[in-house]
Amino acid sequence: MIPSGAMAIVGAAESTEIGTVPHLSAPGLALDAAANALADAGLGPGDIDGVTCAYFPVADISHQLGVFPTWVDNTQVGGCSWMLQLRNAMAAIHAGWCTTVLVVYGESGRSHPTLATTYDGAKAGNMANQFDQFYGGGTPAVLFSLNLLRYMRETGLTEEQLAAGPVNQRQWAATVPRATKRDPITVDDVLGSNMIAWPIRRDMCCLVSDAGGALIVTSADRAADFPRPPVYILGAGAAIEGGVMSPAGMRDFLRPPYIRTSGEAAFGQAGITPADVDHLMIYDAFAHNPIFGLEGLGFVGFGEGGPFIAEGHTAPGGSLPMNTNGGGMSYAHSGSYGMLCMQESIRQVRGEAANQIPDVEVAVCHGWGGVWSACSTFVFSNSRPS
Repeated sequence: MIPSGAMAIVGAAESTEIGTVPHLSAPGLALDAAANALADAGLGPGDIDGVTCAYFPVADISHQLGVFPTWVDNTQVGGCSWMLQLRNAMAAIHAGWCTTVLVVYGESGRSHPTLATTYDGAKAGNMANQFDQFYGGGTPAVLFSLNLLRYMRETGLTEEQLAAGPVNQRQWAATVPRATKRDPITVDDVLGSNMIAWPIRRDMCCLVSDAGGALIVTSADRAADFPRPPVYILGAGAAIEGGVMSPAGMRDFLRPPYIRTSGEAAFGQAGITPADVDHLMIYDAFAHNPIFGLEGLGFVGFGEGGPFIAEGHTAPGGSLPMNTNGGGMSYAHSGSYGMLCMQESIRQVRGEAANQIPDVEVAVCHGWGGVWSACSTFVFSNSRPS
């Protein structure tokens, strides 16, 4: 196992513009973010010997950046692909295959949507085609609502508690200049928005945005050579499920084991417990995703996630600041949010976030991929274990 804190992020940046960026394609957003991350780290293309990306060929991105890598990765598991790529990059550096890896993301989900940003369950033999789409579950909102309905019946989660998540995150977004939606909303506003797929309403859904992001990771022994404060990776985890919402794919609808697997790996490597976490990011494609994340990662017990959020614990002034940029529902979500999720964690650890939480030392970031088919967890810190 890679020792806790042996790797550090020394460059991190988003695309110059996010939200609606019609003059840039998905690769254009990725290249813009990569250039910004290189500048953030004080590096040039010749300093990079590893590149990872998804949704377009890694050779194309490397060539356009003027990078000629000795190690590449193109892992694609949906929204948390770039988190798994970061984990793979750590392993490659530890193995000596490369020294400095650029993790690149770009997606034009709003202005130039492509098949790469849609759910394609129509391919012959695809499990989703056989067990989900066959019965009419053709959109993310429909598929993601299935286990939510069962969860509500089993735990007593109310619609009002579910609506509290978007309200809390809009409170965070109100003071983030780059956030897409900053106007305050109430629980009644959320419940009064258009129904998409029972019980998910419009304001319980993520945005559709254009965005890019990039990270540069290297060994922690080199961290002092860079101009920006290093962000040490204390722990990393990942896990995969079956990829469909029906029982054919999920081992447990209500307590997904893959969340625990990923979280336990990251927390175990870092040597921390939920009580040690100062800041939390949980990918919020829909309002109930953070509920499942809070429970699966061990911050609260089963059935307690909804009330925990509704009581204000994750809102400004709460005991566990979560999704402090406004999340995918208010900040930006271009189809795959994992990179942007990590960017806010890194800003908090560096002490430069718009909603900076005082004295952040340990930040946890958890992301999803596909339709409850993949997840990844990272523990970031501004302190390297001795």
